[in-house]
Amino acid sequence: MTRFLSIGEAMIELSEEAPLWAMNVAGDTLNTAWHFRALAGDAAQVAYLTRLGTDPFSDRIATFIAAAGIGTGFLQRDPDRGPGLYAISLTKGERSFTYWRETSAAKLLAEDSAALDRALGWADQIYFSGITLAILSPAARDRLFAALTDARGGTRRIIFDPNLRPRLWEDAATMRATVMRAAALSDVVLPSFDDEAAWFGDTDLAACARRYGAEAGREVVVKNGGRNVLVAMDGQLTEVPLTPVEPVDTSGAGDSFNAGWLFARLSSADAGTCTAAAHALASQVIGRKGALG
Repeated sequence: MTRFLSIGEAMIELSEEAPLWAMNVAGDTLNTAWHFRALAGDAAQVAYLTRLGTDPFSDRIATFIAAAGIGTGFLQRDPDRGPGLYAISLTKGERSFTYWRETSAAKLLAEDSAALDRALGWADQIYFSGITLAILSPAARDRLFAALTDARGGTRRIIFDPNLRPRLWEDAATMRATVMRAAALSDVVLPSFDDEAAWFGDTDLAACARRYGAEAGREVVVKNGGRNVLVAMDGQLTEVPLTPVEPVDTSGAGDSFNAGWLFARLSSADAGTCTAAAHALASQVIGRKGALG
């Protein structure tokens, strides 16, 4: 039984149900943990590391996480802060977001080095994202990187989704440098090509995979908006053909793809099989509203 730890920010999500708004719980790394837990059943233990407040909305998030079968032993509480909030606006299935997260408790999730070490020491697979890093202070990023460095080795795998969100960062140069620092610590990297091309200038899927260390043996899966995916395993690049699906709501598409890939990878070394499983899950998710449906 594998132990999967996801690290990041769980938020209150508002989605438009005209003339009102529906309230849900989501967040990129939480979405992946939720889908991974749903796929794995008794084949994995899944836990989430974040920081919440002591308010009713934070309680709602904690209850949601526990109800999904995700371990809450690494949830921290902060009496002075609360959860972040975001609202989704949809235009022809494509989403845009408005955020309220300046006083999010999750910004302080890496303040306690001992707590980080305990959580990472528990896990076999450790998953985090560029958003996880973006919301932290520079000192907190260093603490997280130190904990990840100490946790590396043996059968433990570090998994990173760059999930580039420039508005969350101090500047683009810091984003690029920090993302590449995270990738260098990781065994698996799961970038999205459109974002990578925009901010790193990658000319094609192979350039993206190589920049993230594919030829050095790092496992890299370059997502491509539902189109052909490029998979790097053991220094070999394999392009897997996919048929795009018309979306109802693309919220959580990449998060669910990651979960599908990581779960399939537990039992399969075949790029085609893992990609097909990941694409099937992501296609289901974008066929309905909300990051988790």
